[in-house]
Amino acid sequence: MLLLAAPAQAAEKRCGILSNPTPANWWLTDRDGEWTIGAQGGYQAEGIENILESFFEDGWVRTNGYYGYRCGCLSVESDRRSMRILRVHSASPLPMRRCDADKALQRQINRER
Repeated sequence: MLLLAAPAQAAEKRCGILSNPTPANWWLTDRDGEWTIGAQGGYQAEGIENILESFFEDGWVRTNGYYGYRCGCLSVESDRRSMRILRVHSASPLPMRRCDADKALQRQINRER
């Protein structure tokens, strides 16, 4: 009997605006679009706990109590067809000015409005 394992998906680095507007709702908007990381009462990517506490310190923009957004990079596995993050390996916060200066990201954000 021959067993074939599915190939391991390589982690990719995605940088953009990480949003957490309300409990358990998470997404990342990058130059390719809006990626679902988690939805309240539904889908949650594996490894979501790897989004470090440091994301909520200096640079976190509060929009609803402790909820909000910030610029950052995530090392993830994703599904382009569903625009879902499947697994979060790690996360690194960045200053908002980095996302503000990214013209491709700003075009994507303006396209979604």
